[in-house]
Amino acid sequence: MSLVSIRLGDKLLIEVKNRAQLLHLSQTEYIRKAIEHMNEEVSKQERKQRLIQASLKVRGESMDVNQDFSRIEHDPEA
Repeated sequence: MSLVSIRLGDKLLIEVKNRAQLLHLSQTEYIRKAIEHMNEEVSKQERKQRLIQASLKVRGESMDVNQDFSRIEHDPEA
């Protein structure tokens, strides 16, 4: 495990202290959990973006296949 130092504004530090106390956590544990939560959210957004890209690719390929079927349907000799 590594040590990381951060600077927090007074208002944010007070909020961290109050919320950590409310949840019966140390400030360190509260901040660690906040970072873990943020990492999970960023991972979700990355997965969502990859799915969107894959969907767009598949949609494009499906349109090509549909056009091929349409040409064959109208001109079976093609």
